[in-house]
Amino acid sequence: MSAAEFRKLADLFPDEAVTHSSVQDIELPAEEGHASPGVLALITLDNGLGPAKPTTLGPNTLLELGTVLQGLGERAAAGEIAAVGVTGKPNFFVAGADLSAVTKLQERDHGLWMAQLGHDVYATLANLGVPSFAFINGVALGGGLEIALQSTYRTVSTGAGALALPEAFLGLVPGWGGVYLLPRLIGPENAVKVMIENALNNNRTLSGAEAFKLGIADALFEPEGFLEQSVAWAARVVAGTADSGTAPTRPAAVDPADPAVAARWADAVAAGRAIVEAKTSNASPAPAEVLNIMAANRTMTQSESAALECETLAGLMQTDEFRATVYAFLDLVQKRAKRPAGAPGRELARPVTKIGVVGAGLMASQLALLFARQLGVPVVLTDIAEDRVDKGVSYVHNEVDKLVARGRLATDAATKVKALVTGSVSKEPFADADFVIEAVFEELNVKKQVFAELEAIVRPDCILATNTSSLSVTAMAADLRHPERLVGFHFFNPVAVMPLLEIVRAPKSDDAVIATAFELARGLKKTAVLVKDAPAFVVNRILLRLMGEVTAAFDEGTPAEVADTALRPMGLPMTPFTLLSMVGLPVAQHVQESLHAAFGDRFPVSQNLQKLIDNNIRSLWSAAGDDGREIPAATSALMSFGSTPSTADEVLRRTQDALAEEIGLMLEEGVVAAPQDIDLCMILGAGWPMFLGGITPYLDREGASERVNGKRFLPPGVASRS
Repeated sequence: MSAAEFRKLADLFPDEAVTHSSVQDIELPAEEGHASPGVLALITLDNGLGPAKPTTLGPNTLLELGTVLQGLGERAAAGEIAAVGVTGKPNFFVAGADLSAVTKLQERDHGLWMAQLGHDVYATLANLGVPSFAFINGVALGGGLEIALQSTYRTVSTGAGALALPEAFLGLVPGWGGVYLLPRLIGPENAVKVMIENALNNNRTLSGAEAFKLGIADALFEPEGFLEQSVAWAARVVAGTADSGTAPTRPAAVDPADPAVAARWADAVAAGRAIVEAKTSNASPAPAEVLNIMAANRTMTQSESAALECETLAGLMQTDEFRATVYAFLDLVQKRAKRPAGAPGRELARPVTKIGVVGAGLMASQLALLFARQLGVPVVLTDIAEDRVDKGVSYVHNEVDKLVARGRLATDAATKVKALVTGSVSKEPFADADFVIEAVFEELNVKKQVFAELEAIVRPDCILATNTSSLSVTAMAADLRHPERLVGFHFFNPVAVMPLLEIVRAPKSDDAVIATAFELARGLKKTAVLVKDAPAFVVNRILLRLMGEVTAAFDEGTPAEVADTALRPMGLPMTPFTLLSMVGLPVAQHVQESLHAAFGDRFPVSQNLQKLIDNNIRSLWSAAGDDGREIPAATSALMSFGSTPSTADEVLRRTQDALAEEIGLMLEEGVVAAPQDIDLCMILGAGWPMFLGGITPYLDREGASERVNGKRFLPPGVASRS
């Protein structure tokens, strides 16, 4: 590809936030008794936007970096420099390709040019004629980590909090050499872990120490003095005095031509395919393409792999799955989540210095631990019996001990968290609390009684909250003297893991109360979405509509295996019947009954499900031989079925149409501000796949939105090609 074509590509992005490449010559320090090994030309990648704004790689950035590297190659040939180093501004090495720029590449050729431009620049780095060093001082993702992989040597800071090749998660492949270099550097098994397992595990990243342990980096240094230590280490490598006169050893590195390695390579790819199937049902093309390239490039040269990577990237950039992922990840999780629709001004929020939790069961205990650990304020658990209170406090202490054992919490911090959580059989300790949340049995009258008791004890300005998953917050507030102080504060289970918090505004909820709820959510590191007080709010209403359709098809006579796997093309994290078992059949049935009471036959109540509950059966499926599953004969005997079975395609279509109908109605009711909030809730509260873009883009692409509502939820081109 010509320089003119690269320039044509860059001209498509006049507003790119360019990450500039500044160069500083550093005289490498000499070892005692030796002369300096020469000059290291240090490139610092910096967009000039401060330590909070990530540095990214767009076409103009790459062109500038390529020009700088060409100049350094000429200096190396002239003997002016002995090495080249690359580092980043504070907190960032490089955060990868500019996704917002990539989505603007409407033509396949433009995507191909972008891929080829990256390879052209990175090849220059890899062939400077002198050793190159990546000093990974901070975040290094995707193309950022690939800069480091293309360098001859790498150091990493213990403070570098996020290193990853997340492309499979984003709908792409590590297309600037990572998929070729990483398995050779750290072994095929570890490469699959980084590129597939971590990427599909909610985009898990590596710490600096983890990256060093895997062999991605050759040396590990503390953040203080990181650059100085890295330069000194580079000097020893260039001088040949590192590690007693030898270059860094890489025990995890492999030669793909070795027959034993070839077998390991094939096994690692197969293991990766099993992970992809389990995580996505192969509904997204990108993860499989990562493994296809890795399988093929074992016997390829790097340039041959580069050509394959470029072609694959160009194709994936044009897929709906990539566009949907960028919409979900960038537009929703990274942007909309930080500016929640309808949230009152932060200046209205009240300080919260003490929290009360009514109940001491599993959910209440999880809440107590979260409040104490994240907010660092005293938390009091109450329940009607001393043994329940003791069990709740013990749960918190045991979980804290587990965090210490895993190295996730220091001993001093653990002691502090434990001291913050206390228990009582009386609600009197809530007298000076600023915020009290109930997590008792999901029954309206029980919750109303709790709030009546609380209002007699707490201060007039104390905020009262309910963790209800489906009941009316308005009804709970009806008999309160101060209904304006009640807010829905709905967490998802497990509390420590699930990032969504539905904040429920009732008609009389005060702005200051809602503002405080949002501020608490920020302190808890949760993403909060404002929802109207409507049955089951957002996530549970949609999930129960979905499960209701599948269960109804089963009750009508559709074979269980057909009904339960019909939604496989959606790539959901688990099948409907598996989700039912995880939630608990009685809990799901209780919510379904609430929704049936509110909305009628759109939410049918399954008599078969009730029979299972009445007989204390917790799951439809039981394990069978060879990792199979079956419905036990005793379970089948309890149920009765209709005579109108559906095919898998029919179950899928009826579910799509039901979801389109329900979401259309929710938007008409004003349950949330926009379809984007529905998508954000489903992604963060139900693990809905990023590659679907949440739920509304999927329904748009499948035609369900127009079949049912006569219109799309999102404009054409949002989260899709058209």
